[in-house]
Amino acid sequence: MVLFMSLAAAVGTSTIYPLQPAMADVADSLGSQIAVIGVALAFGPIGYMVGLGLLVPLVDRFSPGRVLAAQFGVLAAALTLAAAAGNVAGLVSVIGVVGACSAVGAGLSSIAGRLAPPQQRSTIVGVVTAGISAGILAGRIVGGWLADGIGWRGMLLVFAAACALLAVGCLSIIRAGPSGAGRGYLSTMRSLPGLFVHYSTLRVAAIRGALWFFAFCAVWAGLAVALSEPPFSYSPERIGMYALAGLSGILATPAAGMWTDRIGARRVILAGLALAGLAAAISGFALTNTALTLICLALFDAGLFAAQVANQSTVLSIDPAAPARFNSAYMLVYFVGGSLGTAFGAAAVGWFGWSTTAVITAVTIGVAGMITVGTPVPPR
Repeated sequence: MVLFMSLAAAVGTSTIYPLQPAMADVADSLGSQIAVIGVALAFGPIGYMVGLGLLVPLVDRFSPGRVLAAQFGVLAAALTLAAAAGNVAGLVSVIGVVGACSAVGAGLSSIAGRLAPPQQRSTIVGVVTAGISAGILAGRIVGGWLADGIGWRGMLLVFAAACALLAVGCLSIIRAGPSGAGRGYLSTMRSLPGLFVHYSTLRVAAIRGALWFFAFCAVWAGLAVALSEPPFSYSPERIGMYALAGLSGILATPAAGMWTDRIGARRVILAGLALAGLAAAISGFALTNTALTLICLALFDAGLFAAQVANQSTVLSIDPAAPARFNSAYMLVYFVGGSLGTAFGAAAVGWFGWSTTAVITAVTIGVAGMITVGTPVPPR
């Protein structure tokens, strides 16, 4: 079940990314400008935040297998409609739906946190989180490969078929029932803002998580800009290949979960942030050395992925019987940090240059580390 949930989290999370490397082809096909297609694709992340708030808590209230099967079914339908879109308006109308349902990864990690034995919770959450991380990075890579081979419409149909298969899998493999926490859906929605007031553990975890996801997105957005400009002037395909280095960092997530169960979340978070901060700082002065840059990116992602596993495990352990609402609240703040990081990274390279941008992200990671030192994670 855990391996299936990790795979499902990867595919579900990836569905808002595969069109990004094919924006030029989409624009040509629909007779539009690339900038307009870029705005249309921005509805995916917006929908994702809506899904985090409205859909993730459903897995505590209703049968998780059925809830997730429904989300994957809607994903399959929406991706099919996107593939058939004849104009930008038709594409926009379904991209937001794709974004909302792509929040299945957060729902799956919530289920993993609820079903896992306390002594193995972080290990199991780490496996599922590895799937989410893989989806974030691999969605663009796989989308670009498929779009080059069978066109962007055919690529979307492949993703739609995968989602349809996962919908069937959710019904047959995920056997968990509702949490039995006794809280209604509307009551859960109303309770989300208050969670940050009443639970300092959630508040601290969300703030530091948002800081390092800001840094993560700033590095990758800034890197794309830096490599697209002179003296590099790399093609989008070549820039996308740098994500393979980050993909290797996902190998750290299962190990991070195991060590969180053994030595506690605080130590794993600090170790991950130290590694990521150092790698970010070095990468700012290593861009002309491709091998060193790739190593830094792998270590950067490994450190932040490890910190995320430990941090999210802390959130899911606040109420093990009904963790989804805490995960939903946490991921909303986390994703806001990432959205701001993407905007900052893309602009900062033009303002300050790549080196300064990378150092700023390292400082941001350092602030997250200071928060962690000042506020120890409660023992699990």
